Amino acid sequence: MDPIIAEIRQELEEKADPQARESFQRFFKESIQCYDVRVPVVSRIARNSWKKISSREKREIFLLCEELYASHYAEEAFIVSNWVPRLKDRFTKDDFSLFAHWIETYISNEATCDSICNHAIGDVIGKCPDVVNELKHWTKSENRWVRRAAAVSLIVPAKRGEFLNDVIGIADLLMTDNDDMVQKGYGWLLKEASRKHQAEIFEYVMKNRKMMSRTALRYAIGLMPRDLKIKAMAKDFQSSP
Repeated sequence: MDPIIAEIRQELEEKADPQARESFQRFFKESIQCYDVRVPVVSRIARNSWKKISSREKREIFLLCEELYASHYAEEAFIVSNWVPRLKDRFTKDDFSLFAHWIETYISNEATCDSICNHAIGDVIGKCPDVVNELKHWTKSENRWVRRAAAVSLIVPAKRGEFLNDVIGIADLLMTDNDDMVQKGYGWLLKEASRKHQAEIFEYVMKNRKMMSRTALRYAIGLMPRDLKIKAMAKDFQSSP
């Protein structure tokens, strides 16, 4: 074990607060493994430990991240999500495959999925736009978190108005997915795309509202004016099961 990992784990054990468990369980639907350390404390540990490893080679830092992920502790996954975006200037196309492996192997809840997708995978896509096509393959995965990742990895670019055609394509592929985490994921993606492309997203919603789950639809129109929301949720709407 690398000394920095041992140091992090020792501090997490020392900072455990049993009262934090209740807030963790309210946030996560899934059963999680945690030290019971409050988020601001974990953030401080992540920042302080980063100062000690920031000069290391990227590959070495990624190995540390994988060791933290492999513990399956929520706080250690949070530290990975804090560290990895700090390497964005060093990202290459090859890193996309590594991040995909992490999602497939280690991700087991909404928070860790979204953290690595929004900031790490989103940054790789920003530097290497052609990898966006790989997200469409993820929509066919048996792993719910990989399917959610297909959508939420485009959240940050979508906010900037980028990749509209890919946003629509991924929504098409996830339209009939029965998993609520996936429905919320692609609905969220449509919502963020509507910041810059309200007319296009509204047209898409109106065209597909009878196929979309009510969950996805509500997310998708979340930023729209009241009159458009009323039209999208009109009484003649019939949601899919």
